[in-house]
Amino acid sequence: MSDTPNMDEAHFRVIDRDALLTPERATHAPRILLLYGSLRARSFSRLMTEEAARVLARLGAETRTFSPSGLPLPDDAEADHPKVQELRDLVSWSEGMVWCSPERHGAMTGIMKTQIDWVPLSLGGVRPTQGKTLAVMQVSGGSQSFNAVNQLRILGRWMRLLTIPNQSSTPKAFLEFDEAGRMKPSPFYDRMVDVMEELVKFTLLTRDNKTCLLDRYSERKETAAQLSARVNQKSI
Repeated sequence: MSDTPNMDEAHFRVIDRDALLTPERATHAPRILLLYGSLRARSFSRLMTEEAARVLARLGAETRTFSPSGLPLPDDAEADHPKVQELRDLVSWSEGMVWCSPERHGAMTGIMKTQIDWVPLSLGGVRPTQGKTLAVMQVSGGSQSFNAVNQLRILGRWMRLLTIPNQSSTPKAFLEFDEAGRMKPSPFYDRMVDVMEELVKFTLLTRDNKTCLLDRYSERKETAAQLSARVNQKSI
């Protein structure tokens, strides 16, 4: 049985191999935004993102890091709040992101979640995160855990980010940084380098294919506006 009677032939397309495999390639440096999840003066998630930014620069990327200090809670301010606008502009600018959160009470921090919650699923008719790459990292005060990175992965998938397979989890972070705030040589440092290397590779592979990768049968058949009107109707 190979028939597909439920498919709308007007909106079905075979895969365009040329568009997918040989797109026109951009030459500018990959644009990576880094977010961290702590406001402490000696924030190990911030120190980790600073180390990651240095590695990304060595790999040829352009990086920007958002400071969450002063960012209001979701729905406690309007979207035109300066910190909200700064964050959203950076997300729109980026082609890939790094999310690094401490683990607090077995989960990502509220500060980390607040930043993600302020990123809209739609901005001016454009999904600002869809099709961009994401690397997830966490730091812990105790033994090694993966709760925060697992939660960040779920959020990345929900926001249609291409979350890379590798990830970084650094336990007892207070032992891994010197007095100057630099990360000491260790297998944890090496893993962070691996993650940044993989992020840049995935970003270079996918950023020019976004139009093809995000072209979906269901969205050709039903626009976002039509979908919204259908799922929000009060009765059928």
